[in-house]
Amino acid sequence: MLLNYFKIAFRNFRNQRMFSSLNIFGLAIGMAAVWLMVLYVADELSYDRFHEKADRIYRLTHEAKWASGSFKLATTSAPYAAAMQNDYPEIEKTVRISAEGGGTIWFADKAIEAGDIFFADASIFEVFTFPMLYGDRVTALQGSQKIVLSKTLAEKLFGKASDAVGKTVLFSNNFPNTVTGVMADAPVNSHLHFEALRSLPENYTSGWQQSDLYTYILLKNGVDAGKFEQKLAGFFPKYLKKEIGDVAYKMMLQPLTSIHLHSDLGYEIGNNGNINTIYIFSVVAALILIIACINYVNLYTARSMKRVREIGVRKAVGSRRSQLVGQFLTESFLMTFLAGLIGALLVKIALPFFNELSDKSLTMSYNNGWSTALTAVAFMLFISLVSGIYPAFMLSGFRPVIALKGQLGSQIGGAQFRKSLVVFQFAVTVVMIACSGIVYRQLYYVNHKDLGFNKEQVLIFHIDKNEVRGQINAIKEKLTQSPLIESVAAASNPLGNNFLGTGGLFIETETGDMPDSPQIIKKFSADGDYVKTLEIKLLQGRTFHDDSPADQTAAFLVNEALVKKQGWNDPVGKRIKYFIDEKGATREAKVIGVVADFHTYSLQHKIEPLVIQLPAPSDKDNVYVRIQRGKTQEALAYIGNAYKQFDPEAKLDFHFLDENFAMQYQAEQKQGNVLLSFAVLAVIIACLGLFGLAAFAAEARTKEIGVRKVLGASVQNVVLLLSADFLKLVVIAIVISIPVAIYAMQEWLKNFEYQAGLSWWVFASAGFLAMVIALLTVSFQALKAALVNPVESLKSE
Repeated sequence: MLLNYFKIAFRNFRNQRMFSSLNIFGLAIGMAAVWLMVLYVADELSYDRFHEKADRIYRLTHEAKWASGSFKLATTSAPYAAAMQNDYPEIEKTVRISAEGGGTIWFADKAIEAGDIFFADASIFEVFTFPMLYGDRVTALQGSQKIVLSKTLAEKLFGKASDAVGKTVLFSNNFPNTVTGVMADAPVNSHLHFEALRSLPENYTSGWQQSDLYTYILLKNGVDAGKFEQKLAGFFPKYLKKEIGDVAYKMMLQPLTSIHLHSDLGYEIGNNGNINTIYIFSVVAALILIIACINYVNLYTARSMKRVREIGVRKAVGSRRSQLVGQFLTESFLMTFLAGLIGALLVKIALPFFNELSDKSLTMSYNNGWSTALTAVAFMLFISLVSGIYPAFMLSGFRPVIALKGQLGSQIGGAQFRKSLVVFQFAVTVVMIACSGIVYRQLYYVNHKDLGFNKEQVLIFHIDKNEVRGQINAIKEKLTQSPLIESVAAASNPLGNNFLGTGGLFIETETGDMPDSPQIIKKFSADGDYVKTLEIKLLQGRTFHDDSPADQTAAFLVNEALVKKQGWNDPVGKRIKYFIDEKGATREAKVIGVVADFHTYSLQHKIEPLVIQLPAPSDKDNVYVRIQRGKTQEALAYIGNAYKQFDPEAKLDFHFLDENFAMQYQAEQKQGNVLLSFAVLAVIIACLGLFGLAAFAAEARTKEIGVRKVLGASVQNVVLLLSADFLKLVVIAIVISIPVAIYAMQEWLKNFEYQAGLSWWVFASAGFLAMVIALLTVSFQALKAALVNPVESLKSE
């Protein structure tokens, strides 16, 4: 019986080559989309799960709120780890990590830029599973000036990784580090990405308010993390209240495996993913597959007119309905199986492009062969059942007498169901098109909005060596000797990286009082040429004088946001006290100028109160250079040659300021690219479904068309007649989809503090595009039916 089903299925495929090809191709696209998304989601969900003790590792995070501000930080200060280990017996190990260990690394005549090097406590290898290839993992980072290299970095420096142990490498200021181990490269699916680990001095410490480290804890077996977290409430009054005052403070344990997808705190150690992206991509892939299944139903039923008599004959000679259902489901499975094979080929072809769109390195995995094969077969069975169940029961339900006449009888009522499926297809398509438009409009907005300074033609490079930082004035003078260079400034941080410092500051009120408790305020250092180089507006007062000792220790620039927050009417001259050591000693400074608000972070973040002070020589490590427009390559060459006079071994890594900000929107750009790609797939599949329904309608109305032509209807009249019904379906789809798209984009835009907003023309354009696509698709079938000779049409039954 089953063999007979397959024979009939192949015969039908051969007789209906065009429809079968469209059906298989539509399903193949849907299945390929799901396959790609499964690979993406599986990769995202795998982050940090390779660690043997992953279920017991937590990152310590904290947040605080007070009347004038708040913070949520992934970083803590140096004393946290020791205090936690001492006070809580539930903790087996702690480890601190600092991301500031990178720079230029030298061995013999080789110099390699390695920015992603971390400082870490020796316990890192007892907490995390980073396999050691050479060296002792327990003692590798014990003591000072030790370094463990990744296999790749070791090979770059020494040729063979096994030759690295025992060698000495140098960092800035000829600071020696002994190579004590070589470990396997950190996996791609780790939220910690580094090329090497340097030993964090065992006695390293800092003030409680200086949150510059990442603290991880390993809980002992059997400890309930939820109950343990409740005990942390006692940490604040014991250690922190005297430091930061009476604030609403909370310390939390963040599971290691949730960091990549569920963490969006200040000072993340790397670029995390987003669980919302997973949800969006999964829903989009599921909708693509649903559209493909709908497409199958519509195309399959479009062929039903040609099989009505076959069904009638089968029933007349004794076929039961269950046998007919089995026949049609067999055809559905066979078609799905062929679609699965083609879908696998499409995935293989599309994977490099998808990796580029999603910034991944995914591969088609065939591990656990039997498990993968069984999963694939189960998935195809499910798809064939979902897509084939309606056509199977519809076609098998024809009454023999009516079916032998080649008519559909009461089954014509199913046309309304098929039309509703088309409405759903195009509603989803319009939503995807509209959402893609809003995403790209918002990305255009954030990349072109006035940031409060001129980011164009400004590049930044980092100075690694402290002795070179001490020569910054000479470097600036040398650079500005060229007409290619318009201005040069030095600062402690590059803008646009979402990573600036904060400080606890005592700020004078409008009434002249100095509060007892400090405020946590954004704070960084920049020299006197910074405002001019970035073309920031100076609203009141003056900027810094680099050669003034008073400005070095007793002067601040503030932004408008701080002035408004404090309610100052005359900000110049207001006092600000800041901490100068770990014992809580403070120094008083005065506001010498007010600058217009400017964005230091991406537009996902609100402009916050900010203070700027002159940097110490060691903090003048980021050089901002405004270059002449149209002379980029010449300017880069000049800067490189000029800088070699101060550091002959340096290899400068230039970053343009506009690119720094653009990089902050990579996740949104990725979402837009994938969404647009899937919108194109949805359009293609929806058009196939509409094509099938148009063919069905044209075939069902063949005799009517013949009568109309005999009575004088023109080709244009017939095309309009057949197209109008389908355009009504698309209009209904547009009406349904627009509110859905508006709601979805309102939720998505909440990720941005500054928004381009929702414009009616984006949704109108999406609807118009859907109308045009539908009209072109339907018109082909309508024109084909209209051109048939009326004599042939009237002979049809």
